[in-house]
Amino acid sequence: MRRTLTRYLPILTWGRRYTTEALSNDLIAAVIVTIMLIPQSLAYALLAGLPPEAGLYASIVPIILYAMFGTSRALAVGPVAVVSLMTAAAIGKIADQGTMGYAMAALTLAGLSGGILLTMGLLRLGFLANFLSHPVVAGFITASGILIATSQLKHILGIKAEGDTLPTMLAGLWDHLGQINLVTLVLGVAATAFLFWVRKGLKPLLKSKGVSPKLADVMTKAGPVAAVFVTTSLVWLLGLDGWGVRIVGAVPQSLPPLTMPDLSPGLIGQLFVPALLISVIGFVESISVAQTLAAKRRQRIDPDQELIGLGMANLGSAFTGGFPVTGGFSRSVVNFDAGAETPAAGAFTAIGLAVAALALTPLIYFLPNSTLAATIIVAVLSLVDFGILKTAWAYSRADFFAVAVTILATLIQGVETGVTAGVLLSIGLHLYKTSRPHVAEVGLVPGTQHFRNIHRHAVLTDPTLLMLRIDESLYFANARFLEDYILNRVVEDCPIRNVVLMCSAINDIDLSAVESLEAINTRLEEMGVRLHLAEVKGPVMDRLVRGNLITHMTGAIFLAQYDAWVKLSAPVPVPVAAQ
Repeated sequence: MRRTLTRYLPILTWGRRYTTEALSNDLIAAVIVTIMLIPQSLAYALLAGLPPEAGLYASIVPIILYAMFGTSRALAVGPVAVVSLMTAAAIGKIADQGTMGYAMAALTLAGLSGGILLTMGLLRLGFLANFLSHPVVAGFITASGILIATSQLKHILGIKAEGDTLPTMLAGLWDHLGQINLVTLVLGVAATAFLFWVRKGLKPLLKSKGVSPKLADVMTKAGPVAAVFVTTSLVWLLGLDGWGVRIVGAVPQSLPPLTMPDLSPGLIGQLFVPALLISVIGFVESISVAQTLAAKRRQRIDPDQELIGLGMANLGSAFTGGFPVTGGFSRSVVNFDAGAETPAAGAFTAIGLAVAALALTPLIYFLPNSTLAATIIVAVLSLVDFGILKTAWAYSRADFFAVAVTILATLIQGVETGVTAGVLLSIGLHLYKTSRPHVAEVGLVPGTQHFRNIHRHAVLTDPTLLMLRIDESLYFANARFLEDYILNRVVEDCPIRNVVLMCSAINDIDLSAVESLEAINTRLEEMGVRLHLAEVKGPVMDRLVRGNLITHMTGAIFLAQYDAWVKLSAPVPVPVAAQ
């Protein structure tokens, strides 16, 4: 019982070893992350089409729950740009922004996402994230970054513009260009430029003035807060809201309320697929960040428990007025760099945000939407990486095609279509690659017992002996390919009398592949050629024994490839130069 509790509640493990030093480091990290999260949470609520307080609510209880159930010591959970965009795209089709139905749909989406993640974690399905290839995920995030930045231009320009895809967004901006509010534009451009400069130039400047690296880092992270303070003060002092500058307005002074998602079958049916996509993308982004940071400290991340932690965080968000959340890259890196040692840093951050929700919300009444938009634009443009196209092109045309299609689908058809295309392309790419396994014809390296590809090394061969190394597990998708490959090779080379399959790289084999080997054995027997196997792994041999191949095989099974060579090769082998 104790082991089960420890497995599902990691807090029971690290909590018992919590020290005063860890407390000090976690508190410092929490202060830094809280300063960063206040404007970021408000901004991502705006991106999701929700009231600004929803961003604060989604950053309090979810963080506490993740601290209890998650395994990462540095991951900071809360609203993130991509998931916020996907949230807006999903519920924007169901209800209008600003309505009760829209907010209720956001709660339901978070609850569904939490339920999906929790179920996947309990069933230990964390491995499913491996089916999303890194290039495809990078392509989706790049396209999403472009969409997010474009969607915020209307707030920078002070105009109304609709659209969920890049063409519709650009068309909306073009149609309303004549309505640009110059005061809003000046505030938005100034805030954007300032935030870009803070990211790149403030820290070196402070260091050159003799400021300690740690303090310089804190002041750099507080850049968005400075932008919020200055622009809010300007709007208040100069009455710029009277000049058409849109502001946040009244934000309730309260802790996250207890809320109940709408569990009606109709709404769940509409939101289930978007919730599944949000869950997959959120988990992939979160686990990537968590594993990267954990590796730097030689810590371990349990993907299945991460699913449970993120699931509980989303369920917490659903019942406390929030929307879907996941582990954010930028805030997690800040948390890590600030010295967070345990998930308690997240809990302290939640306390800081709760204080902000209670005491500071009146101060943001005059906060211009253009400043929040600038915060989003600066944050998401760091996600845009067109270098992945160049990298994929240089490495693999298939990977390049998958990345390019994902980017175009996301930009032209929207985030749901883009992530669906990404998932399907990742699976399709895997099936394509494994359906055409690499098969190397091998020969003996002179003076050794090693066998290498005849096209890469100078080796010894025997015209009557065909030795093939199969570099992939065999299953239904590639069984026929292997069958055709072997038979075509034997037909075109009449002297062959023995075929040896080197099975050292075959880790698994299914029934279709066993039946295909049986067909190969029968066809070769009709040609007067014997089939042999070598270096068969134990689990694969267990599968073969259950079928009829071993009983009817015309040849033998050798422990080592060299044994097959000694038994079957001619007395004087033929040397072959590498081609």
